Amino acid sequence: MRQIKGESSMSGEVFIVGVGMTPFGRWPDRPLKSLVAEAVRAALKDAGTDVSTIGAAYFANSTQGHLDGQHMIRGQIALRPLGIEGIPVINVENACAGGSTAFALAVNHVRAGGCDIALAVGAEKMISPDRERMMSVFDSGWEIADSEANRAKLTALGEGIEAPEGTTSPKPYSVFMDVYAAFARQHMRQFGSTQMQFASVAAKNHGHSVHNPLAQFRDPFSVAQVLAAAPITYPLTLPMCSPISDGAAAVIVASRQGLRRLGIVEDRGIRVLASVIQTGSTRDPLASDKHLTALAAQRAYGEAGLGPNDVSVAEVHDATAVGEVIQTENLGFCAFGEGGALAERGDTAIGGRIPVNPSGGLESKGHPIAATGLGQLHELVLQLRGQAGKRQVGGARVALAENGGGLFGIEEAVACITILGR
Repeated sequence: MRQIKGESSMSGEVFIVGVGMTPFGRWPDRPLKSLVAEAVRAALKDAGTDVSTIGAAYFANSTQGHLDGQHMIRGQIALRPLGIEGIPVINVENACAGGSTAFALAVNHVRAGGCDIALAVGAEKMISPDRERMMSVFDSGWEIADSEANRAKLTALGEGIEAPEGTTSPKPYSVFMDVYAAFARQHMRQFGSTQMQFASVAAKNHGHSVHNPLAQFRDPFSVAQVLAAAPITYPLTLPMCSPISDGAAAVIVASRQGLRRLGIVEDRGIRVLASVIQTGSTRDPLASDKHLTALAAQRAYGEAGLGPNDVSVAEVHDATAVGEVIQTENLGFCAFGEGGALAERGDTAIGGRIPVNPSGGLESKGHPIAATGLGQLHELVLQLRGQAGKRQVGGARVALAENGGGLFGIEEAVACITILGR
């Protein structure tokens, strides 16, 4: 791996100086403000500062409008009790990529000179006693006006691989799981990947989460146990799928001047080498190299002046196990079609060639939609500092996060790629 030298191609250096995160999970008795307060206070403590130094805040949330009727000013409401007031507070909604989008906006705000220290927060309170309402929160993750056509177009991607009898859950689940199952069957048909390879991803991520005290699930699973678990929709079983979660995460970024204000030496700050947001585009379903994440990754590597072989550790958006397989290919960690074999060989496990999701990923750590991307950055900052404990990736110098959101056309509506370095 080559040494990072000088500045990246992006003008104006920006550093992560503080991170904080709640445990992800089911918190029926905790209001959203409580989760936000815990994450923000942890990030402030990590940065060695208080709210008086924050010059702008970006607040990501996707579900409180649907679940609580709080459609507007969510950030102002959540942050003012912490004393964050009188500064720009910008509300962000970008589906499951909301947290990473808030981070990118905070980075650009600092880079543009709007302030020298900014805060990005993502938070969700998704668990509800009204299960029907809770599950319907995902319905607006694609175009509502054409939802039946969307479902037909996306699920048709899996044609040619039939679901064996008894491999679909009789219980209600997110419509997105049908789409991920179609992605999986398309991958099986096009590249010959197997259900066992997807199970290898899930077993690996559940094994990683055993050592993450902030993860929603911390029980290990073998590949055989993943395959034998309750079905969702073929080829997905329950441990291959991310849960519904409550939680919050926060990241504080600073310019070089902000580092000096905080009294932080440059070596402790984690450099933001690239921060890219990409929306999807019209393409042939078989043109894997035109996938929005593949295009975003090319941009991010160009901004950072690095390539896939320089990445020490990654967190990717494994809303299901097949998501990790597809994204490791899009990110250039292997050739297209080889993501399943990459996982099955153990290359993406801690100690492998390119460790992926040492946190346990969305499948184990949890998936409170707008907090997810910032939760990924929380993990990667710990990895780059050497503070990840028993899940530490040795010698981590460059880290990459991939966070997607929504569905439009035949792929995610948006993807965010962040590259960090020591």
